[in-house]
Amino acid sequence: MEAALFSPITFGKVTLKNRIVMSPMCMYSSETEDGQVAPFHFAHYESRAAGQAGLVMTEATAVLPEGRISPQDLGIWSDDHIDGLQKINEGIHRHGARAGIQLAHAGRKARLEGDIFSASALPFDENMKTPNEMTKEDINRTIHAFAEGARRAKEAHFDIIELHGAHGYLINQFLSPLTNKRKDEYGGNAEARFQFLREVIEAVQETWDGPIFTRISANEYDDNGNTNKDFLHFAKEMKKLGIDLIDCSSGGVIPARPPVFPGYQLKYADEIRNQAGIATGAVGKITSGLQAEEVIQNGRADLIFVARAMLRNPYWAKAAADDLCVEIDAPKQYKRGW
Repeated sequence: MEAALFSPITFGKVTLKNRIVMSPMCMYSSETEDGQVAPFHFAHYESRAAGQAGLVMTEATAVLPEGRISPQDLGIWSDDHIDGLQKINEGIHRHGARAGIQLAHAGRKARLEGDIFSASALPFDENMKTPNEMTKEDINRTIHAFAEGARRAKEAHFDIIELHGAHGYLINQFLSPLTNKRKDEYGGNAEARFQFLREVIEAVQETWDGPIFTRISANEYDDNGNTNKDFLHFAKEMKKLGIDLIDCSSGGVIPARPPVFPGYQLKYADEIRNQAGIATGAVGKITSGLQAEEVIQNGRADLIFVARAMLRNPYWAKAAADDLCVEIDAPKQYKRGW
């Protein structure tokens, strides 16, 4: 039987040659503090595509300047960003991989000069700024920025968009009762807390016609946070809206440190996939081909998002293939070594 990890999968009109994704990871490497790509980014992303990942996803890319996590984050709030991002994608596509971008807004977790914004005026911790509670005008401006980011992503030739709704960033701040204390239509029960993400998805779909993934933090590590019932509700609503896959991470909403062990987040991808009936991505301490194959073969997730292990080894897909005794195509320059 062939390895499921190296079987293709299709989302809409986009087919990935295998189930291996380079997970979005902040690189903090924009050199000019205006969100532009730097030489590092070209080498970083193309090397993972040469390493035969099926999907290479760029780091959290800010849809507004105040939505950056740091001044060194990549941006997509201006048409000036399109050319650099398109050059990254030329390198990714050169090796038969597909390119994804994570559209993001840091909300109250932005470490920047000037005002920052969130669902409610609650700081992340005692060392962080207190954000401004977003007005309806702020909300509309931000939703429009996500739609414009999606338009620019299309012009830069990305294949897939992921909306960053995890790790305590802005979308997550609206979803969580720990961070959303609003009394208007964007706060209250789970349906109301989902409203901001709903409007972001609908706005993005007006400017983007490709697959859309959403990353969520499926455990907030606090008894007063979202429950499994809430996450299943969010997942079912996203499925109705046409989201193609939910990337299941956890944590980051509050300063809580989860227990970390191999595959510690797998159960969330499994539960959402099999109870909400939507494709999922598994991420978190997945380090070997054998481990990844088990996840796919047992129907626990549809994609494997590899993060730190792919920082250590750009050719992680090759190592996974060796684990599974599978031959995969090598870049012609590397055939003598593979």
